[in-house]
Amino acid sequence: MAIKKKKIAKPKAKKRKKLAKRSKKKDKKLKKVVTKKSATEKKLKKSKKTNRLKKVKTKRGIKKMSTETIKSGVSASLDTSHLKVPFPYKKKYGNYINGKFVEPKSGKYFDNVSPINNEVICQVPRSDAKDVDAALDAAHAAFKEWGKTDITTRSNILNKIADVLEKNLNLLATAECLDNGKPIRECMAADLPLVIDHWRYFAGVIRAEEGSIAEISNSQYSYNIPEPLGVVGQIVPWNFPLLMATWKLAPALAAGNCSVIKPAEQTPASIMLMMELIGDLLPPGVVNVVSGFGLEAGKPLASSKRIAKIAFTGETTTGRLIMQYAAQNLIPITLELGGKSPNIFFEDVMEKDDAFLDKCVEGFVMFNLNQGEVCTCPSRALVQESIYDKFMEKVIARTKAVVQDNPLKMETMIGAQASVEQMEKIKSYLDLGKKEGAKVLCGGEVAKLNSGLETGNYIQPTIFEGDNKMRIFQEEIFGPVVSVTKFKDEAHALEIANDTLYGLGAGVWTRNGNIAYRMGRAIQAGIVWTNCYHAYPAHSPFGGYKQSGVGRETHKMMLNHYRQNKNLHVSYAENKLGFF
Repeated sequence: MAIKKKKIAKPKAKKRKKLAKRSKKKDKKLKKVVTKKSATEKKLKKSKKTNRLKKVKTKRGIKKMSTETIKSGVSASLDTSHLKVPFPYKKKYGNYINGKFVEPKSGKYFDNVSPINNEVICQVPRSDAKDVDAALDAAHAAFKEWGKTDITTRSNILNKIADVLEKNLNLLATAECLDNGKPIRECMAADLPLVIDHWRYFAGVIRAEEGSIAEISNSQYSYNIPEPLGVVGQIVPWNFPLLMATWKLAPALAAGNCSVIKPAEQTPASIMLMMELIGDLLPPGVVNVVSGFGLEAGKPLASSKRIAKIAFTGETTTGRLIMQYAAQNLIPITLELGGKSPNIFFEDVMEKDDAFLDKCVEGFVMFNLNQGEVCTCPSRALVQESIYDKFMEKVIARTKAVVQDNPLKMETMIGAQASVEQMEKIKSYLDLGKKEGAKVLCGGEVAKLNSGLETGNYIQPTIFEGDNKMRIFQEEIFGPVVSVTKFKDEAHALEIANDTLYGLGAGVWTRNGNIAYRMGRAIQAGIVWTNCYHAYPAHSPFGGYKQSGVGRETHKMMLNHYRQNKNLHVSYAENKLGFF
């Protein structure tokens, strides 16, 4: 019995020993994790209290930033947690070709920086002609089916795209803010709602469309049927990356085309996120995104003999080149180019100190929307001389009240210029205005911001007073800068308004309906806002006169920029004509 007990007891003791050993190991591991966690928490607490700073090298020199970083590995200035969305970008993206992300043929990438503090937020392909060709191959293969897809199916897909974008509005708005530097409140309240609305608009318009038929005689009829062009090239700017992409993609897809689209090299990332979200809703190859620089990727796309149309939004000088490429291949173009829009305030706006006057003051200060990086920016203000002093007093006060800070903060009204290059360009015009003798009524300098924004691209909202003959009145600055001058009467206002190479937008502010109508008709611009500004609904055509471009964006007429008319002339007579 004693021996048996011993024999039984031995394995029990061994088991206990093993279990004890295991438990000890687990405790050790657990202790380690807990210790680690608490150490990190202590570190973060300490970091918050002391706000210790470390130096980090950037392209523009040394910047100071908090040691506290967010999960993405970027600095605290780019923290998105208060917006209740994760950091939206992956470290690296490929080109989006044939329904998937692929590496560039050359294997080359470039850094995409956020203008908020010029910190790298991701890498994107530095594409060339080979990548463009691969994208065109995919688009041509896809067009065989997509071009024949029935209207109902296309419409339903566009509506599904809108639904997905709406569900991810905050995430996409945050991505746009980081990529472009515009205030998050603008992204959430304007950019993304407009993106969603444009997809829905074109989904609806194509369902309501009909072809036409004409009776030539009792036995002959003429049928007019719209058909897609095929594969189109599209190049979008950096000021409204997602909205401008949508302005081009939605009508092109609605009309039955496939697209190869190139985002601006300054803001190449938000469209990649969009394709991640909506890519599986489209057949592979219908939309292809190739990122890169203008000469390396944009030129091969625009000059390709394999596209049926090129659509471009950007500055006028580049637009001329695009036009040349298109002319060589005899393909249609849509060009949405520069502007120097007049914003005209008649004396009757000061008749009462009421809500309308308040609206007019805001209408003047609209030159700050999107940091002035809008082709229709009201960058020339014309104020009737009888009210000039009193009106400008209100305008200057309102401009000085504009909140400039980190664009990721909801209270920020004006953010960062989209790139260092653009900021330098604006700075050169600030210097030029002063040299030309223009009076600085407000701003006029680079904005000095702290809290991790020292190396960002910030310009003070600036009001110059001068003469319409000055270069700051005639040349597109594309920043938060407005040049203001006086006018005597309606005829004088019209003379100044039309004294420009451009003709994209204009604003007229008056309580008098007759003046509003006459000015609206006489101003040489594609869109004249009356008692409002910066409205871009899907069902209003957008485009310019003179050197502001060719064709229109938005509105159902845009569909015809992506289609050609097929005429079927049919004879139902059985007898011959009798000529031969």
